[in-house]
Amino acid sequence: MPFVRSTETVVHEIHGARFTSYIRPATGSGDLAGWRAEIPAGTVAPAHVISHEEAFYVLSGRPQFSIDGETAELGTGDAAVAPAGSELSLSNLTDRSAEIWVTTRVGLNATLPDGSTLTPPWAN
Repeated sequence: MPFVRSTETVVHEIHGARFTSYIRPATGSGDLAGWRAEIPAGTVAPAHVISHEEAFYVLSGRPQFSIDGETAELGTGDAAVAPAGSELSLSNLTDRSAEIWVTTRVGLNATLPDGSTLTPPWAN
């Protein structure tokens, strides 16, 4: 099925953020996962090590990314790429929500600071 309607999305919430899953195996994708992340104002997400490369495109707001110790605040229309195996953290230190489009390969998982592994359903 090449088309995904907004009514077919699935919403997940974790670490105070909302992830709306569009592209995933359940909607017909074999290789890619794509979702919109909504990061509320004042959010500081935990750093985690990612198993697959992730690409980010800022739809709105001014989120702050840290990728392997390099940090930047990005604005609408900016993008970032986090390589597989990198440590990633994402924050929104502003007083407004931020929205980001994220794409990765199906099968992404993240290792959290306590050593546990998160397999996000929006990317699998």
